[in-house]
Amino acid sequence: MSAYQGLELSASRCARVGLTAAVVSILVLAGCATQRPAPEPVEEDTSCKAAVPGDTLVGNWLSVRKQSGVAGELRTHFVLNADGTMSYGEQLQRSGKAPQGLSESGCWSREGGVVVMRTLESNGSPVDTKDPIYVNRYQIARESGDRLALQAPDGARLDAKRMPPDYRLPW
Repeated sequence: MSAYQGLELSASRCARVGLTAAVVSILVLAGCATQRPAPEPVEEDTSCKAAVPGDTLVGNWLSVRKQSGVAGELRTHFVLNADGTMSYGEQLQRSGKAPQGLSESGCWSREGGVVVMRTLESNGSPVDTKDPIYVNRYQIARESGDRLALQAPDGARLDAKRMPPDYRLPW
């Protein structure tokens, strides 16, 4: 076999390898180009679960406190309904100025000694329910008929007293 014939044989092999690579590439691209059905969106369950009958957390609660670094008084009003729905309002009242506030609504539940509040709407707008900022867990530090003390994960304490069913924050 001459050197020329060896080059000819090598060129023939290269052509076959190149052709095979081209065919494989076309098949891979064809597989990528086929349309696959879009995955079904998973709907998150945002329904509220009713509280256990007679749960003493059900009610209208108000906490009034001063917070270091905040001028004025913070009023936190939350309503925990027997059907598992909740509303939460926080208002900053400063002398001589209009109050500023936040209003949220959603669901609540009791998980042992913890109250879990899950916000579904904030100031009337739907929230991203996958964002963990909208789920708040408070350890129950004290619970009696007319008083409730909750401990936030950051250590802040919320001392609240039971209010009449028709109580609302003054605006």
